[in-house]
Amino acid sequence: MLKYLVLPAAILGAAAAHADEGQWQPYQLPQLKSELQRIGITIPAEKLADLSKHPMSAIVALPGCSASFVSDAGLVVTNHHCAYGAIQRNSTPEHNYIVDGFLAKTRAQELPGGPNALVYVTDKVENVTARVLKGVTATMSGRQRNDAVEKAVKALIAECESDKGYRCSVPAFHRGLEYYRIRQMMIRDVRLVYAPPDMIGNYGGDIDNYEWPRHTGDFSFLRAYVGKDGRPADPSPDNVPYHSRDFLVLSAEGLRNGDPVLLAGYPGRTSRYKLPSEIRAARDVGYPARVAEIQADLDVIAAATKGSEAAQVRYASVVKGLNNVMKKSQGLMDGFARKDIAAVKDAQDAVFRAWYGAQPGVSKTLLAELDAVIGADIALGDEEFGYSVATTGELLKSATTLYRLALEGAKPDAERETGYQQRDASFIKARLTRLEQSYVAAVDQARFAASLRRYAKLPTSMHVAGLDALLPAPEAATAMYAQTQLGDTAARLAWIGKDAAAVKASDDAFLKLAVKLDAVGQSLKERRKELDGNLERVIPRYMEAVIAWKKSQGKPVYPDANGTLRVTYGTVAPYSPRDGISKGPFTTVDGIVEKHTGKEPFDAPARELEAIKAKRYGRFKDDVLGTVPVDFLSSADTTGGNSGSAVMNRRGELIGLNFDSTYESITKDWYFDPAITRAIHLDIRYMLWVMSEVDHADNVLKEMTIKYPAKK
Repeated sequence: MLKYLVLPAAILGAAAAHADEGQWQPYQLPQLKSELQRIGITIPAEKLADLSKHPMSAIVALPGCSASFVSDAGLVVTNHHCAYGAIQRNSTPEHNYIVDGFLAKTRAQELPGGPNALVYVTDKVENVTARVLKGVTATMSGRQRNDAVEKAVKALIAECESDKGYRCSVPAFHRGLEYYRIRQMMIRDVRLVYAPPDMIGNYGGDIDNYEWPRHTGDFSFLRAYVGKDGRPADPSPDNVPYHSRDFLVLSAEGLRNGDPVLLAGYPGRTSRYKLPSEIRAARDVGYPARVAEIQADLDVIAAATKGSEAAQVRYASVVKGLNNVMKKSQGLMDGFARKDIAAVKDAQDAVFRAWYGAQPGVSKTLLAELDAVIGADIALGDEEFGYSVATTGELLKSATTLYRLALEGAKPDAERETGYQQRDASFIKARLTRLEQSYVAAVDQARFAASLRRYAKLPTSMHVAGLDALLPAPEAATAMYAQTQLGDTAARLAWIGKDAAAVKASDDAFLKLAVKLDAVGQSLKERRKELDGNLERVIPRYMEAVIAWKKSQGKPVYPDANGTLRVTYGTVAPYSPRDGISKGPFTTVDGIVEKHTGKEPFDAPARELEAIKAKRYGRFKDDVLGTVPVDFLSSADTTGGNSGSAVMNRRGELIGLNFDSTYESITKDWYFDPAITRAIHLDIRYMLWVMSEVDHADNVLKEMTIKYPAKK
């Protein structure tokens, strides 16, 4: 039996083989000391590993994004697209902050970010693997194992959340080999401070998304508020700015090709340890189906909102999110076509299996068990995709949530399904409330009817047993929307706290459908729990072997990204996407003028064009470039969720914000190719220049600590 490898040094390996690959847990950084020193990082690795010390204490998370404190009064900087929900929430056709931008000159003018605007401050991470797996035995069924792990995780979370100021989680690392408990202060009064116009914050739109060269000023500012006692509180005019003990100093001193960068944030998901069969399933089935589904949904939204500016504003955030997912999915498909990653993984897998078979005392059945459980996971994933297509409508999702909440509410809290415990009540209410920001009955009706038609055309493998007979005909959608009150926020929220009998007795069309579909939906969930338990039994043993194999080769070993705090590093670097083409690491404001057409998405604000043409560069002119830089490339290892991540220089000063990757890099979620993988960052000098010369956000500039280049 292979030794259970959990010590930092044991699972780390040598990082020198792939200098810029790796999304490292902070505790691993002292083991990377020589690598950090080699590229020129001067912050002690031990300091980077300590979440209570600068700069890591200034790094925070937002839902789905990353950010950082940049003043001691809770001022947070992140991407424009990360604050887009707050911008859209406060926009109307009369006051369209998406188009015009927004600047609060005083704190009293700051706008509420809404129920989905949260700031998470991580203050403690601890290895709880032994406690999670204490009651797990080899003879358990998949469901029994899943239940045992879930019970242990719930207990650990409840213990951690005895202080109600914190939100805790216990994510798995290395696909279940390790578990860490993470404690975060969750600040829930978050306000919009400043956002540039969309044609700065989203210049180039979906055309330039994932492309280089890029000229996007993807930044916005929020502020975190707490109660007068300094603890998280519900939004209130009596709240005060959060006192952020540590914050990042901004450096306008500039960068050069080859300079080191350090990036900290909360990357979402990567799949670098998945099998070739999983890659082929995603390449041949999963991503094509997703792209087709998203494009069809976007077409329906476009048709249903045509001619209504109010409807377009309401669905702006939805459309932006769908477009982003679609372009990334399409990029993955193109990347898989350009480089046969499955074949690369085949070769690696063959070498691994040969190595594993030669090790003394290993399980002779592990790899066969692995292949079987992965095959079952792929098949169930197809059905889950089909179910998601059939249940696209927002009112059906709300009704399903309300019925499940009623059923789970009758159980003791510890026995409720994850996501429906007392700790989740505020999130459920926020989700049901948030719908009003992006809901128009006619649009949702069109989306629901179209999704039912698309589901009917899916392959048989994507149809869930028993579901088809329960679904309404697409033509019935009109009558259903006439027979529901769930489109009204007050009526929707009024169902919170009602018991299952009340929901069953309702004549609301969508509540009736939710009740009808519940058994099929729960059956799918039960199958998922059984399968997840089997995955949790097999994959950690596989990952243990993979870690030992990689360590024997001197290769880096870091967990796949899972939404937790990670640190990556690299250098400012150009790249060659294909033969004969080399792309430099910087873009400048001159490129904004070159791309400007006067039509979206290349319609730069007149005041910005004027400042560029007048060469009002101020202190932000780069001596080498001769103008103001906009964005830059680095070799840092990033993925979705890293949006808004602080990009720091060798001293830990803020020099940029991560916001994208090049199109050729999209497949890095599955396979890291150091030759072409590049992250795209906003140059902090462009942000400061826009604030100073274009939007005159003088009050925000004065609040921050900025290090300017020495005058010559």
